[in-house]
Amino acid sequence: MTDGGNGGLMMKLKQILPKDILGDDAFLAVRQNKRQEMISLKKDRRVALGDFIMLHFENFTTLWWQVQEMLRIEKGGAAQIQDELAAYNPLVPQGHELVATLMIEIDDPVIRRKTLQELTHIERCIALRFGEHRIIATAEEEDTARTSESGKTSAVHFLRWTFSEAQIADFTKPQTDVIVEVVHPAYTSKTLLAESTRQALSSDLT
Repeated sequence: MTDGGNGGLMMKLKQILPKDILGDDAFLAVRQNKRQEMISLKKDRRVALGDFIMLHFENFTTLWWQVQEMLRIEKGGAAQIQDELAAYNPLVPQGHELVATLMIEIDDPVIRRKTLQELTHIERCIALRFGEHRIIATAEEEDTARTSESGKTSAVHFLRWTFSEAQIADFTKPQTDVIVEVVHPAYTSKTLLAESTRQALSSDLT
């Protein structure tokens, strides 16, 4: 895997390139070992918010894995590679931001449907607090239609927190207390990040 592409902000964009993608046979040969690596990697990038909201913080490697798994399952060939890269490359953190997949995880279909109706625009209500800073997540541009006209939200959202240089400096200081909070009329929760999670996310802010 490599980072490449043309950059803005006076830096190269981190992008998953076609040359980073393994063919079916090559991926299957390493998949089991890579899967164990991913389990370890994701452990420090997963944050529970209350009873049924989970944040999965993404980086180049987690998104590369998602692309490879989609190709393995759907077997769409070269055309699918371009589609998957177009879908997932915008989510690769670019050094001044954190990106996460928010998942609302409720098994019971009746309760899930009722809860999704209550959590209108939950994607606007997730913030990071540390030091004197509070950064509210923004939904991905193509994600803004994930709440229906009736107010029912989606079970999956893609979120981004954009940092200033001062915020990066404070977030990445060892032992900084970072709180992830949800403040929504139907759902409130606060979670203090484990230091191992703060360290893992700090690696995205470089």
